[in-house]
Amino acid sequence: MEKKIRNSTHADPALFAVVLAGGSGTRFWPLSREMMPKQLLSLLGPDSLLKQTLTRIEERVPPKRTLVITSQSQVEEIYRQLNLTKKESVPEEYVIIAEPRGRNTAPAIGLAAVVVRMTSPDGVMAVLPSDHFIRDRDQFLRDLEIAIGAAREGYLVTLGIPPTRPETGFGYIEYDSAAAEGSGFFRVRSFTEKPDLPTAQRYLREGNYSWNSGMFVWKAARILEEIERHLPGLHERLMEIEGVISEVSGQMYAQAADTLETEEVKQAVAGVYDEVESVSIDYGVMEKSEHVVVVPARFDWSDVGSFGALFDLLPGDGRGNVLSGRVIDLESEHCLVRGDKRLIATLGLQGVIVVDTEDAVLVCARDRAQEVRKIVARLKEEGQEESLVHRTVMRPWGSYTILDRGDKFKIKRVEVNPHSRLSLQLHHHRSEHWVVVSGTARVTVGEKVYDVHPGESTFVPASTRHRLENPGIIPLVLIEVQNGEYLEEDDIVRLDDDFRRGK
Repeated sequence: MEKKIRNSTHADPALFAVVLAGGSGTRFWPLSREMMPKQLLSLLGPDSLLKQTLTRIEERVPPKRTLVITSQSQVEEIYRQLNLTKKESVPEEYVIIAEPRGRNTAPAIGLAAVVVRMTSPDGVMAVLPSDHFIRDRDQFLRDLEIAIGAAREGYLVTLGIPPTRPETGFGYIEYDSAAAEGSGFFRVRSFTEKPDLPTAQRYLREGNYSWNSGMFVWKAARILEEIERHLPGLHERLMEIEGVISEVSGQMYAQAADTLETEEVKQAVAGVYDEVESVSIDYGVMEKSEHVVVVPARFDWSDVGSFGALFDLLPGDGRGNVLSGRVIDLESEHCLVRGDKRLIATLGLQGVIVVDTEDAVLVCARDRAQEVRKIVARLKEEGQEESLVHRTVMRPWGSYTILDRGDKFKIKRVEVNPHSRLSLQLHHHRSEHWVVVSGTARVTVGEKVYDVHPGESTFVPASTRHRLENPGIIPLVLIEVQNGEYLEEDDIVRLDDDFRRGK
């Protein structure tokens, strides 16, 4: 687990947010990659969908009571994004929980509920996906208040989206519109997964159906009771984690959050995730519980499910095109063209999506945007790294760009931010040769510490501890040449790190 600084507001000390940020977002390739999924992309404005989610909720829940649950491969980018928005004047910290492996939403929510209940026995948690787009924050917060009130009465609450079309790609919630249980929430009768078109059309006509948004509110203790009833195996393993946290933390929240970084708790969590079933909270609990209510939401919502969704969310030209980046278009209609550094010129296209990145270009029919995930599956089958990372990879200290690679060598352009440094580390299987292009590099190799200036170079042998630092006020740029039998990023042994990353 890692934490970062943000500002705070006055809020209910018994209210927590749990933001689910571990999805893969394969429908947005080549913008998205395994280590840069949809929620970490800036698709709709300057901030990523994750940062928009956190900003939307922070008026009601401060960072120190916001848990962001993600995969290990995405922790570093989340750390970098939160670091970009830190405010030194009011130090508060998000809690970032890195799952050792994906097990769907029930284990993730259960783990968060354990932490919340240890913090506040009567704590309420709002579970929010990090990859949705909501325009009206004020209305969202008003609807959330209704859900919080229902949760405090002991209900499991889901926020339902009133359907605007017979959508076959969403789950549906049927509720009893004549049996309001309070101000604005209703008893749920049933859940339906992705109906066929005639069924979706009937749901739209009948009116007492909502789309399942995946947003939930409940007391932490209450959801753990329901997990015990419907997923007893998972509950038993969660109680093992709670026992280990309790031994280390003394059941105090600040300490409980910190214990997620200790070896004892990490081993306990890893052991649980090795054995528990991969199951969603919808299937495992919500569809079986008798205590579920829905709040029909009144805010404008989109799950941003594919490039096709951007046609409805971004401004277009007079011919129905959505264009961004370096694009020149002549006489095309109903197209999405997204450029990067290169110029894209289009002529006379009809209903086509074109997305350009440094190392890949997507061209597909607009009506097949949902199928982009098939391309990602093929890339993974063939072991193509374009499914995993971008050519340029952002890091908390700066970035690197892969310029070339081959048998036993890799060449990178490395940029280190002013007053930043990489971890003190070593590699078992490769050596590194650094040539400084601009700025000054402060280099540690073994026991030696020295500066390297533009035009100068230095060498780091394999299995030798080393560190790269930028002591200056301008970016440090260098060319790194790696040589060795194995050149992947997991051959890093971190001995000391400013960003609290593991190996």
